[in-house]
This record gives sequence, C-alpha cells and structure tokens, in this order.
Amino acid sequence: MASNLVKKYFREDHLPHIWCPGCGHGVLMKDVAQAVENLGLDKDKVVLVSGIGCSSRAAGYMDFNTMHTTHGRALAFATGIKMARPELEVICIMGDGDASAIGGNHLIHAARRNIGITAIVFNNDIYGMTGGQYSPTTPYGEKGTTAPYGNIDRPFDIPKVAEAAGATYTARGSAYDAVRTTKLIEEGIRHKGFSVIECASICPTYYGRKNKKGSAVDMFRWQKENSVSVEKAKTMTPEELEGKLVIGELSRSEFPELTEQYQKIIDKVQIK
Repeated sequence: MASNLVKKYFREDHLPHIWCPGCGHGVLMKDVAQAVENLGLDKDKVVLVSGIGCSSRAAGYMDFNTMHTTHGRALAFATGIKMARPELEVICIMGDGDASAIGGNHLIHAARRNIGITAIVFNNDIYGMTGGQYSPTTPYGEKGTTAPYGNIDRPFDIPKVAEAAGATYTARGSAYDAVRTTKLIEEGIRHKGFSVIECASICPTYYGRKNKKGSAVDMFRWQKENSVSVEKAKTMTPEELEGKLVIGELSRSEFPELTEQYQKIIDKVQIK
C-alpha cells in the first residue's frame, strides 16, 4: 500500500484493488497521488474523472471528488466540470482504448480547445478488462483475442495525436520509472491548458500471455532496458529508435486556456 504521505488520497475501505497481480496500473495510480502531494493541492479541490476500463477503477480507489463515467466519455464529463467550476483541478484517467478509440473524438476536441484538464492515459496496449482485444495502441504485429494472427493496423502515438490536435503539453512516462513519471504528471497539472501524459503500463495477464512477454518482472525489465530519454532520442536514428519507448516531456506550447477565454466573454456580456 502507499506510503503514509499519500495514504490520505485513497479510500482504504475500497482496497485491496482488483487489478491482476503484476499490473502496472497500481504504480501509476500511486504516481498520480504522489504528484498531487508534491504540488500541495487541496484534495477537496481536485476532481478525478475516469471512464470504463481497467484504469478507470482508480476513481473508486482514490479519495478526491470522483466520477466513474461511461466508456470513452470521461473527457466530456471532465469538460463539463471544468466549465462549471474552472477553479477546480480536473484530472482525467483513461486507458488506451477509452482515450483513443471510443473516446478519440473527445480527446482531439479537448486538445483543440486547450481546456485546463490533465489527461493521464494508462496505456497497456490492449483492452485488458473485456477480454484482451487489440486496441488503437497495440503494436503492429502483436496479438490480441480479436487479432489472433497479429495486429495489421498502425498504432496511435497518443502524445503526437494530442499535440497535432492542439494539446499544449504532452509527455510520456512508464510504470517502471515511477519517479520521472510522477514529475511529468506534476508538470502536466501545473501547466495551464490541456495536458496529456501517456503512461506506459504493463498487462501480464492478457497482453503478456498473448505475446509471450514473460512474467510481470520480465515486462518491467523490458521497460527499463528499452526506455530512451527525449534528450537521447534526439541523437538516435529512426532505425535505432525502432521499438524503443521515448520517455520525458515531448512538447510544450502556449495558447489561451478555454475557461479563461470563456470568462472574458461572460464579463463582457455582464458589463453591457
């Protein structure tokens, strides 16, 4: 269980969690709690929104103002909360399918609006909760229950999709590198605008077994040995980067935040 410093951010009566042994989501959930603690945020002014999927269980375990919403619609609910109460810190936890398949349209529009929400994607490269179907981030050639001969679709690079749509902060962390991932989540929360932090998780039960990745320890070891910092990646060729996990802050830019712009319209109308 979490250290005493972040224990207050969990509903202990809802624990132990139901994630499979070796799942990376528990580490990532703790990273979110640690980021909130490091920033000194008032937990009563933090809203955690999740959709449907393995990662979405986090909203039940974490002791903030929480909403466990419908599949793919977490960002729609989060947008409504942020528009109604812009002073609140809204964090949205989604899985790769939740964020980039059924929820993909909400992702790109939240990004283009640059609304002040921190979107954290627990990416385990598969639909882990519903039976191991391949997802929009399943690597090319890898297997799922709906791709028994290997996935022939090109996978999404979620941070690149978000950046192209207008997100003003994107980053990638991993379940293995908890300290760096926590810092990236902190930066995403601190940033004014729409932030997307993809967190590479592991799913030993479905993805690991289907693709003969070994034990959870083996999968964490793969993350350790194949992670490359953004700085190092700049010195590598595309061939050298093939199959690597580029970790760190990927993009940062400035654009007016949606709720602040909306408030200016309200103020203008009220003055008249």
